[in-house]
Amino acid sequence: MMDIRLHDVIELKKVHPCGGKCWEILRVGMDFRMKCTTCGHEIMVPRAKIEKSIKHVQHAGENAQQE
Repeated sequence: MMDIRLHDVIELKKVHPCGGKCWEILRVGMDFRMKCTTCGHEIMVPRAKIEKSIKHVQHAGENAQQE
């Protein structure tokens, strides 16, 4: 099980029809509720399916610590 928390931004292997690859996590549990950072479309997907297709995870607040 991956360490994915609320408001993390994940990059998926497949591209959304709008052209975006990054999604913000809005709900964590057996299912993930995610919002496309490009177009704002929200979906709910089973955790097992998403964990297989994650390319990169950027944890919330990671940018603030680097600056």
